[in-house]
Amino acid sequence: MDAFRLTIHQARTLLDTRHLSAQELTRAVLDRIRATDGTLHSYVTLDETQALAQAAAADRSLTNSDHPPPLCGIPIAVKDIILTKDLRSTAGSKILEHFIPPYDASVIRRLRNAGAVILGKVNCDEFGMGSSNENSAYGPTRNPWDVSRVPGGSSGGSAACVAADQAVAALGTDTGGSIRLPASFCGVVGLKPTYGRVSRFGVVAYASSLDQVGPLTKDMRDCALLLQVIAGHDPRESTSVDRPVPDYQAALERGVQGLRVGIPREYFVAGMQSEVDQAVRRAIDTLQELGAEPVSISLPHTDYAVAAYYIIATAEASSNLARYDGVKYGHRTESATDLAEMYRQTRAQGFGPEVKRRIMLGTYALSAGYYDAYYSKAQKVRRLIRHDFLRAFEQCDVIATPTAPTTAFQLGEKATDPLTMYLSDILTIAVNLAGLPGLSLPCGFDAEGLPVSLQLIGQAFGEEALLQAGYAYEQATEWHTARPPL
Repeated sequence: MDAFRLTIHQARTLLDTRHLSAQELTRAVLDRIRATDGTLHSYVTLDETQALAQAAAADRSLTNSDHPPPLCGIPIAVKDIILTKDLRSTAGSKILEHFIPPYDASVIRRLRNAGAVILGKVNCDEFGMGSSNENSAYGPTRNPWDVSRVPGGSSGGSAACVAADQAVAALGTDTGGSIRLPASFCGVVGLKPTYGRVSRFGVVAYASSLDQVGPLTKDMRDCALLLQVIAGHDPRESTSVDRPVPDYQAALERGVQGLRVGIPREYFVAGMQSEVDQAVRRAIDTLQELGAEPVSISLPHTDYAVAAYYIIATAEASSNLARYDGVKYGHRTESATDLAEMYRQTRAQGFGPEVKRRIMLGTYALSAGYYDAYYSKAQKVRRLIRHDFLRAFEQCDVIATPTAPTTAFQLGEKATDPLTMYLSDILTIAVNLAGLPGLSLPCGFDAEGLPVSLQLIGQAFGEEALLQAGYAYEQATEWHTARPPL
């Protein structure tokens, strides 16, 4: 097998037994990037020099230690919205085009401490705002299964690079489905952890009460391994929860005998692509054959999730993005004649159309005359949605749904219709509003050879049950072994 096709755990075995060096693995992945990224455009910034230096350091560690750290010598890609010291971090925006962070995000420090090789920064929708990766200021990433289609957003670069073997694994962020949707469109595993399980320190904020960092990997074992590294309390981040991190690798082997799997009737809706519906129902049948118990449940406020999400998320975005004024960060216009004009021109030149749209929507929702009518009401709906899940988990251990209503759509197909684009996340958004963990894993293909995925939703801090069910399903099928024809 070509070295760039290895999973983390396969590479770990070869590195530990000295059948492969970290430098050989990193060079193989870099060669793969050079051969394919002209077509895919997954990477915004590739850091070959530092990646090879980190790989050389990993080889020394492997030689000198009997117990190297868990990611020692493993090449990882990072979404460009996560800060990396001395490595450009643009968040997909022109306003941060030349921004070099002076420090690492906490998840990056954890990766470095675990011995990972940071390959570079991968493409994303500007500030995480989008469902297709078409809102990046640096151009869209393409889906490796069909380069005329989108990879999903906003972590489309992370998902595409893992699917195309341009990294062994990647980190993304998920505000309304931004890990799970691209994982589904690109046929890889993506996990959005419980809000508070992974530190957001050093992650460029879009909607602070919804954002969460998570892994995108080639299989479930890698997902558990990468989550183990990045999870845990961070005293520098106020929403990071101080509770023990379970042994996620051990959870993989527990099987699903007796596991109650909730099937919400509101997530199998009219208009869903029939091949998606059929593939997900077959996946649920497989879980039942493995010993799980399907349970019919209801999440009655699901229909209000998209509206509530876009009020809350845009309101938080309008507040978070106020800091980009040309004074403290990034781009500053050179043509303004006074301070107010400098603010206006800097933001007009630096932000793209989708970011401006969401800032205006959020500012309107927070304005004095409309706060109670929109923002306050959306927060009440959010509470109802969370209560729906709490009641559902009295009847089941995990919830199974499709990740997306369709497979990947064509580039440009929804670019002029924002409302239709927003509905791409209709099956993932409620999980973020409730702060729960959600997992997307491959479960089939449609007639055009595009991946279909199953979404598993767990209770707060219930990632173990998701890994347990996902791994059992993966071991009974072969969908995760398929690779795009690239």
